[in-house]
Amino acid sequence: MAGIRAQQKEKTRRQLIDAALGQLSSERSFSSLSLREVAKEAGLAPTSFYRHFSDMDELGLTLVDEAGLTLRQLMRQARQRIEKGGSVIQISVRTFMEFIENNGNIFRLLLRERSGTSAAFRAAVNREISYFTLELCDYLQQANRLDAEVAYLQANAAVTIVFSAGSDALDADKKEREQLAYRTIQQLRFIARGAMEMAQRKATNN
Repeated sequence: MAGIRAQQKEKTRRQLIDAALGQLSSERSFSSLSLREVAKEAGLAPTSFYRHFSDMDELGLTLVDEAGLTLRQLMRQARQRIEKGGSVIQISVRTFMEFIENNGNIFRLLLRERSGTSAAFRAAVNREISYFTLELCDYLQQANRLDAEVAYLQANAAVTIVFSAGSDALDADKKEREQLAYRTIQQLRFIARGAMEMAQRKATNN
């Protein structure tokens, strides 16, 4: 019985998370959502909300954590695709653009809360972006044999460019998104070449 109750509790919690995500759009931010709206969208009574989250802020922080985890998992899958052959940068950018197309509300949440009024939300988003950057840094160190400093500089620049492109891609049509992906790929290639040159100079000087 305990197992069944735990499953039901997790299912209800998931309903609330999905309900909140489903109401986000280019016109609606998380801060504009009310507890009653989220509970109603999930098909639950408002009192049921408090069995899973203490308030809307806790739900929002959970959404931020989930958004970051979803994005990191997607890019891990991209790296698995890379192992089967193909351009690292091209596959990564294409995968990211697919994420934007299919999960626009999740990415909007990260963008908005990164510059929102809540210090807790800003810290949570920055933490997720930091995790994303550090994972890419580790990958670059191993794949390209870069030292930690160069790998981090490349990863940080790449994440900045990709997140900016993702913001532009949210309201773009298919053609515009393709053009944006092409420009992003070229920019990341410039950065990668610069990183390799910097690494070579450091090796020579040492």
